[in-house]
Amino acid sequence: MDQNSLKELLGCLSKGETTVDECLERLKTLPFENLGFACIDHHRSLRRGVSEVIFGEGKEVSEITGIMKRMFENGDDILVTRLSTDKAEMVRKEFPDSTYHDRARVLTLIKNDIEITGKGKILVISAGTSDIPVAEEAAVTARFMGNEVDTLFDLGVSGLHRLLAHNERLMNASVIVVAAGMEGALPSVVGGLVDKPVIAVPTSIGYGASFQGVAALLGMLNSCASGVTVVNIDNGFGAGYAASVINRS
Repeated sequence: MDQNSLKELLGCLSKGETTVDECLERLKTLPFENLGFACIDHHRSLRRGVSEVIFGEGKEVSEITGIMKRMFENGDDILVTRLSTDKAEMVRKEFPDSTYHDRARVLTLIKNDIEITGKGKILVISAGTSDIPVAEEAAVTARFMGNEVDTLFDLGVSGLHRLLAHNERLMNASVIVVAAGMEGALPSVVGGLVDKPVIAVPTSIGYGASFQGVAALLGMLNSCASGVTVVNIDNGFGAGYAASVINRS
């Protein structure tokens, strides 16, 4: 339940279109509901502006669908991250109206039309084609949270002319997310060109000495470009979420 649906419910109560008991029935699971294997935070959309997000990795399909069922009945739009293709196929049998974004490994189930609440455009960039899955996770998350999102892929530092060819799109964005593996240099370059927040996402892409993204993470943390902040390795969701919070401020 978000702020709009709560206002609508209270408005119906004040007009006599519903009863106190009916309101209590709708509100009884606030602020959370204990399913035994999960405590669903039904209050989160009221506090944060977006419903609880389900982390699919490590959960049984029955647990994912059990959480989704209760959230959907509560009126929430649903975002499931890190969901494998085989699990997604089983989830979609129960929720055929859901959409699986295979490259991002994200599933969405939209009950309400998503309203664009972001004040500007979020630009998501990948350094390489291999970084696209993490970048796509950020993009899907940001769109789910009510933002207009633009994407640019394969603009790494081995060919900076590719990045500079999109200077106008860089300047028109309000927040920029940059996903990069290897040495993780691209966010620093972008941060040195623009006057808006840059959220750097180190990816686990690279050869042995990249240490599954640790080299990119350390490079980004040591960026000399002001205004660059860093999320965890492969955390496209965290970058998309942070960009959304910034974009609605």
